[in-house]
Amino acid sequence: MPQLNKLRTALPGGPGGNTAPLSSARLRTALTVFFALDGFLFAGWVVRIPAIKQQTGASAATLGLALLGVSAGAVVTMTLTGRLCRRFGSHAVTVACAVLLSLGIALPAQTHSALSLGLVLLVFGAAYGGMNVAMNSAAVDLVSALRRPVMPGFHAAFSLGGMLGAGLGGLVAGGLSPALHLFILTGIGLLVTAVAGPALLRHPAPRLPETADTPGHSGARLSGRARRVVLLFGVIALCTAYGEGALADWGALHLEQDLHARPGVAAAGYSLFALAMTAGRLSGTALLERLGQTRTLVAGGATAAAGMLLGALAPTAWLALLGFAVTGLGLANIFPVAVGRAGELAGPGGVAAASTLGYGGMLLGPPAIGFLADWFSLPVALTTVAVLAGAAAVLGYGARGAAARAR
Repeated sequence: MPQLNKLRTALPGGPGGNTAPLSSARLRTALTVFFALDGFLFAGWVVRIPAIKQQTGASAATLGLALLGVSAGAVVTMTLTGRLCRRFGSHAVTVACAVLLSLGIALPAQTHSALSLGLVLLVFGAAYGGMNVAMNSAAVDLVSALRRPVMPGFHAAFSLGGMLGAGLGGLVAGGLSPALHLFILTGIGLLVTAVAGPALLRHPAPRLPETADTPGHSGARLSGRARRVVLLFGVIALCTAYGEGALADWGALHLEQDLHARPGVAAAGYSLFALAMTAGRLSGTALLERLGQTRTLVAGGATAAAGMLLGALAPTAWLALLGFAVTGLGLANIFPVAVGRAGELAGPGGVAAASTLGYGGMLLGPPAIGFLADWFSLPVALTTVAVLAGAAAVLGYGARGAAARAR
């Protein structure tokens, strides 16, 4: 295909030498911007959760049920997005979902009950889930064309965007109302989409030549073993997304409610977590090339488990912040590796399946932690993040060689 051939001329030994074509650079840059925008908008929402909890008068349990709307909307959309990407292209779906996400982020601040909050979060979650599947599918295509494990770099942009969004939220938490803050984020999101979107729309996603044996091709049938391996990577992603969602939804509340941190410090908790994930993902390509996927998954899960035990049970806010940072380093590369491997095996359908299972962790997390917090305490509830991170390490070890045998 012409677009794929253009990308391959950038590879050493390719017909075009070592000169990278402008199209591949634009594609990678534009995709990086959309990953960053996704993290920025999501973090901007999560740091205002304590204020919106107070605005709606929700208890911990009812807030958990309302937050279920984000994950429920995301999971429902993810089951459909793989087919949309095959029909309209992952680039067009990414841009459309970015517009919807930018518009949807303003809605939660307009609610005054847990029920209305949950309903509008369905819309926000649907856009968020669709954008995640579409941009990850586009990234898998580009990674295959470049023939380098650069997927962690895209997820580093997501974490960087999350860090910036949380940092901005912390700065304005005491001065701007949630409604004004989230409305400003809508404007930023639409502006960024208008600037970066045309680069994706003008350049169709690069694709490997399609044959009857091409994984993920609409006419190809995956073997039972391949389906099981995609499922395994999806469960690994679930364990990771559970932790990311828990810290996003409950981290600031834990710092403010249990450790009596000021609102700005509480908002900085997710920012620090996102910063650590950014650092881990920026080094992810080198880490994967040096250690391989199995060791990266096992070490990451074990590190995250230790960090979250500290973050949940520390007696002071500063020790909890350290635990959040260690957790971020540990979780950094697990999700991108799991989704990337599923995409290699089954194309957009594999990305959709693994992402759906992964964000099922966010579907399970908010209500589970909310109910456990009511029954026991929020710190005890957050230790479940450590349990699932340890499970991801065990499953990552169990997945060694499975993908190669499934091909």
